[in-house]
Amino acid sequence: MKYTIKRLLAFVGKYRYPAILTIVCMIGEVIFEVLIPKYMALLIDNGISLGDTGYVYRMGGVMILLTIGAMTLGMLGVIFGARSSTGFAMNLQNAVFGAVEDFSFRNTDRFTTPSLITRMTNDITNIQQAFQMTIRLAMRSPAQLVLATFMAIRISGRLSLVLLCAIPVLAGCLYLIATRAHPRFMIMLHRYDDMNASAQENLIAIRVVKAFVRGDYETKKFKKSAGDVRDAQFSAEKLLILNGPLMTLTMYACVLAVVGIGGTHIATGRLTSGELISFISYISSILMSLMMLSMYFITLIMSSASAKRLVEVLDEVPDIDENRSSIIEVKDGSIDFEHVDFSYTGSNENPTLTDIDLHIKSGEVIGVIGGSGSGKTSLVQLIPRLYEATSGAVKVGGVNVKEYSTDTLRGAIGMVLQKNVLFSGTIRENLKWGDPNATDEMIESACKTACAHDFILSFPQGYDTDLGQGGVNVSGGQKQRLCIARALLKSPRILIMDDSTSAVDTATDQAIREAFRTVCPDTTKIIIAQRLNSVMDADRIVVLDEGRINDVGTHEELLARNKIYQEVYESQMRKEVA
Repeated sequence: MKYTIKRLLAFVGKYRYPAILTIVCMIGEVIFEVLIPKYMALLIDNGISLGDTGYVYRMGGVMILLTIGAMTLGMLGVIFGARSSTGFAMNLQNAVFGAVEDFSFRNTDRFTTPSLITRMTNDITNIQQAFQMTIRLAMRSPAQLVLATFMAIRISGRLSLVLLCAIPVLAGCLYLIATRAHPRFMIMLHRYDDMNASAQENLIAIRVVKAFVRGDYETKKFKKSAGDVRDAQFSAEKLLILNGPLMTLTMYACVLAVVGIGGTHIATGRLTSGELISFISYISSILMSLMMLSMYFITLIMSSASAKRLVEVLDEVPDIDENRSSIIEVKDGSIDFEHVDFSYTGSNENPTLTDIDLHIKSGEVIGVIGGSGSGKTSLVQLIPRLYEATSGAVKVGGVNVKEYSTDTLRGAIGMVLQKNVLFSGTIRENLKWGDPNATDEMIESACKTACAHDFILSFPQGYDTDLGQGGVNVSGGQKQRLCIARALLKSPRILIMDDSTSAVDTATDQAIREAFRTVCPDTTKIIIAQRLNSVMDADRIVVLDEGRINDVGTHEELLARNKIYQEVYESQMRKEVA
């Protein structure tokens, strides 16, 4: 836990100054508050009891000034505390988001998306609250406890012994609550992850849900997730709610004991009436400070689970090291797989790819086919080093991909993923992901090559058409063509298309491929496809089967000798005839 706290406090940064001012204000407020009962005792004993109106006014004025001072410092403490805690939360959010951005695909596979969202929202909010309470209550309450105890002992050491009975009871109860509540809060946060996962999945696939009339089913599933969160939260917090009644019971018991014993002291002359009232005020302050400390510890219990989850993300080491190489350019688009093995688990026990030995010349058009699970996508993801090869070497431009910086390597590769992703904003803004400095002419040229220009102009706003979240305002085929245009704007050495024309018609698919040969003849193109029509005119076609290269050749060569290719060809030709 000590490491976790130290790790998170490093993100306070420049907001440590308002944090320090918060602490100073809180201690100053306590000093003013502790002095008020002292002057109240003087007012009662030397003013009211003796009928000295002038003395009453003087002491009353001092008490008013002390109250104004305490109120002013309290307000300043709240302002500085809010500024410091919100700045700390912002730094922490940026750090967690930056850590996630540095993850490799394998790192992101270890954390679910809903879990990461919960950590960057709910968990950081918990930490922010804990930090704010730390610089306010955790500093104010001990100061109040020490000063009020000192003043109480000055009034009556014997009467102060009442506290010796109360404090061990409270400390023991708080310890029992803390040790049993923490694991329950961990379970509660995991339930939050599950609920967010259910909500996210449903919202992303809302069209599928409606198409299959599964709204009632999804509602029941979400209600179950929400119910699990409720049960886990109740299980955790039913322990914490015991803290309030215990503190209140102890405080009233102490006050009653002090009043009872103090009454006898007044009767015997050991105490004055003003001193007893002042002593009761100090006892109340002491118990109130203990109550605030208990609230603070409860907040720590709740936030400790969140802190642990955030540090897990911050301490996650990216599997792919960012190599600050002196190589600033990829020489050409040649690709070499030298006896490459790959497994998503990082071990050779369950390999996805086995002994891949493939050499691609710069400017070649390579088709890749194979059944589901044959490793097609896994193969091309090793080229931009989205995943690391388990063994063997992957080379681009004659250089091992590990020797490039990821910016240099990926900047030379245009990749149209199997799952097409567009972002909120206009068509133009999405296309400029390929090149932020692209001119309108460059954008239009790329869109014409991808057969996207005509349908873009059919929209009233043209290239300034808003795509909506995830590109919901365009069809699947249009989305694919926009993603192809975006990749072309990079002017890549290598262009990878992972089944990226599956949603367009055959004629458009052919037009795109013909445009590729004219517009970017020197770019190495790797085309993964389910339709043989998309790869038949490739320079070579790679047939993958169960993670291994089954054969490599032209369409004619494979049709003559390869059984897998023949079966796929015959199957697709029968469908076309039918």
